Amino acid sequence: MKTTRTYRISLAKTLAAKLVLLALAGGATAQTPALRDVTINFATRTGTTWPLYIAQEGGYFEKYGLRAKLVFAVHPAAVAMIVSGEAQMTNYPLEQAMQAASKDGSLVMIGSPYRKSLFALMAPNSIASVRDLKGKTIGVSQLGDAPYNYAVGLLSKFGLGPRDVQWVPTGTDVNGRAAALLSGRVDATMLTAPIYFKLEQQGYKSLANTSDYDDIYAPTVYLYKKSFAAADPKLPELMIKVHAEAIKRFYDDKAFAVKAYLAYNKNDDPGDIARVYDHYARTNTFERVPYLDAAAVRYMIDHPVDAQSAAQLKKFDFRGVVDNAAVERLVREGFFEKLYGPSIKAEEDRRVKTAFR
Repeated sequence: MKTTRTYRISLAKTLAAKLVLLALAGGATAQTPALRDVTINFATRTGTTWPLYIAQEGGYFEKYGLRAKLVFAVHPAAVAMIVSGEAQMTNYPLEQAMQAASKDGSLVMIGSPYRKSLFALMAPNSIASVRDLKGKTIGVSQLGDAPYNYAVGLLSKFGLGPRDVQWVPTGTDVNGRAAALLSGRVDATMLTAPIYFKLEQQGYKSLANTSDYDDIYAPTVYLYKKSFAAADPKLPELMIKVHAEAIKRFYDDKAFAVKAYLAYNKNDDPGDIARVYDHYARTNTFERVPYLDAAAVRYMIDHPVDAQSAAQLKKFDFRGVVDNAAVERLVREGFFEKLYGPSIKAEEDRRVKTAFR
């Protein structure tokens, strides 16, 4: 009898202990919020996407409660992903974002993390200058895309307009444009580093580069569906925080930045990426305080891709689709000072004066 009673008491204690452990485990699980899934489009495999690579490899999405899926799609498929809800955000060239947002006001630009790429107008050595491109073919991914707009900006520096050349859409990204030039399908094309470094080694040359012209603006923006951002204003703020963490890591840790880039661009040469890094770091290409500048918005309005776009951009009020409020809130809350230190205050003061209103 005593043995049976003792066994029952022991069994009861064991079951009670297990229930306590299960309760504690359940409580711990309840206190640890599940990561939120987000899909982010990137429209080019170049330096514009570098902070996303760093954020993914460095765990910064997870730090802010997000599990990010990065999906590549070029213009206009990238905008279609945002409109349909297939992706929540894209880091997009400003001029394309403005064109898309001005159609019906359904999109919104929240912050601008990137100034401009090393973007070269490349051609064979047999073409002496940009002026010699008159009547020749220039490859772009799509008419009206970022390479098209940058090419038009460079042509204007040499007295040429968009009608002075023939445009050839390749329907692909920078690698497809490079292939079109190498195959002779086009006479010239716009290429970002490090792709154009390789072509220089093969006898091609840079006729002009956007980085050499301060008055050619080529920033990127965080682009969202306006209704989505209004319903969930916390997510754009989290995205800015994630990017800011990644940008700080970029400037602080060259080795990690290069490694993160190569994780998504395995065929690139580490030496070429290190060369791009050095240029970006020297020119502060990534914005620590990502206000969208008024001068950049004005440049896009004053340099439309065609007459139809000109009319559309000039009549549209961009105050309804450019939102610097999220950045301002983070400035007021001291987020950037906590991240970068007190020295960032001077940059905050300078950037707020030039922000779009």
